[in-house]
Amino acid sequence: MTLDPAARMNLSAAFASVLVAGVLVALKLWALGQTGALSVAASLADSAMDLMISLGAMAAIFYAAKPADEDHAFGHSSAEDLAALGQALFIVISAGVIAWAAVHRLLNPSIVEVRQEEAGIAIMVVSILLTGALVFWQGRVAKRTGNKVVAADRLHYLGDLLPSLGAIASLWASHALGLRSIDSVVALGAAGMLVLGAVRIGKGAFDALMDRRADPAIVDGIGRIAADWPGVHGYHDLKTRTAGSRVFVNIHIELDGDQSLRAAHDIGAGLRRAILAAYPQADVIVHKDVALVSGGTKGGMPPTHAD
Repeated sequence: MTLDPAARMNLSAAFASVLVAGVLVALKLWALGQTGALSVAASLADSAMDLMISLGAMAAIFYAAKPADEDHAFGHSSAEDLAALGQALFIVISAGVIAWAAVHRLLNPSIVEVRQEEAGIAIMVVSILLTGALVFWQGRVAKRTGNKVVAADRLHYLGDLLPSLGAIASLWASHALGLRSIDSVVALGAAGMLVLGAVRIGKGAFDALMDRRADPAIVDGIGRIAADWPGVHGYHDLKTRTAGSRVFVNIHIELDGDQSLRAAHDIGAGLRRAILAAYPQADVIVHKDVALVSGGTKGGMPPTHAD
């Protein structure tokens, strides 16, 4: 399958994301073994989640380049949502294990002591530097290609910097101040953040699988484009649904019934291109109807159908 330059850039960002996440998982596994710190375990779980999400993002980019087929007329992007539900479940389980261990340590502070904090801090600093470099590259790619999957992955990695900073603060407090319990407190906070992230990811995936409409801002934007498009006397039945990173759009536009078929086609095709330019992740179908009255109200009552 031949990829265009934009797709190759998107794929490079996705591959970098997977590579960085894999390196971070390996480093934090070593750091956890050296320190026994739950805050590091929480950061490790977050990086493992990142790895799964990054793999899903890379698959999504490949799927986005794959055309629809006879068995999947609307493409294959719903696989992203199924994967996201699995990711959300994994995150909740990981957060539950971390929270249970943190509470157990708070109730029994002598059972495990954090050790070799300096090594743990060094690993966490390296993880922050790697994450920062990845976020910088993803930002460049998203700005140049407008890919929403890359942009969302970048936003997620920006949010991951906080657990890493919390782990560093916890290890430093344990080493310099002797505050052993701070590690469990930070781990509890990180577990809560993981659950919140899982709920957000799971809800988005569930909404997409249930054919929930697109973001209201996208719906309103499409409506404004249609209402102002030359030759369009109005529109109705603007319907949207999401599947993975794709937004499927159906819109009926009202046209002058006395114009030629070619002129009507050109108006509809131009509107479709304008919507795609504004929302590259969209898949747009434009239906053409005859307006009841030439020059009717924009977005007014449904006209007589011509299809």
